[in-house]
Amino acid sequence: MSALAGHESRSSAGRSMRADARRNREQLVERAKIAFAEFGVDASLDEIARRAGVASGTLYRHFPTRLDLIEAVLAEQIAELVELGRGLLRAEDDFDALSAWLRATLRHGLTYRGLSAAVMSSALDRENGLVSTWHAEMFEVGAALLARARQSGVVVADADEADVLKMVGAIAWAAQDSPDSAGQAGRLLALLMNGLRRGGLSARAPGGRV
Repeated sequence: MSALAGHESRSSAGRSMRADARRNREQLVERAKIAFAEFGVDASLDEIARRAGVASGTLYRHFPTRLDLIEAVLAEQIAELVELGRGLLRAEDDFDALSAWLRATLRHGLTYRGLSAAVMSSALDRENGLVSTWHAEMFEVGAALLARARQSGVVVADADEADVLKMVGAIAWAAQDSPDSAGQAGRLLALLMNGLRRGGLSARAPGGRV
């Protein structure tokens, strides 16, 4: 084999290994999402690795600690919420756009309850500022959707973004132990949206399950 051929072979192998590693990481995060939603943050890491079709050692190479894996799952979920919110800023109906984003945020809070708390509890011990950055991005897009609704006059003028997001978090907390958590959360969110809407009750306020 020529030196050039050997170099190309090693380069191809390197690219292949990097691609395999990337696929393994993505599969681990995907399986962790499901496991954390099913069993909470204490889900078995070995079982997550098994479901992803990789050895436990592969999981620990990508995510040395449980918190690293939780952060990866949380980061992906928050990125999806931020992307959804930015898309909804272009929607025609400002109230429906705000409602849709708050409903998605509430659904995230119910499905992955415990993830944010687990990350926040260790945030002060970590050198990076991921937690504050993620929540700042969520707050920014939520504030923009609410500001747009205020400016168009479809929600009350004194609606405050921090208050609204805290109330959504409180709804997720209040409904999490209910036998019908999604149904109760949907009803509570409908009450919140009816309170926000200028003019009071509306048939378009979100109800039912989140």
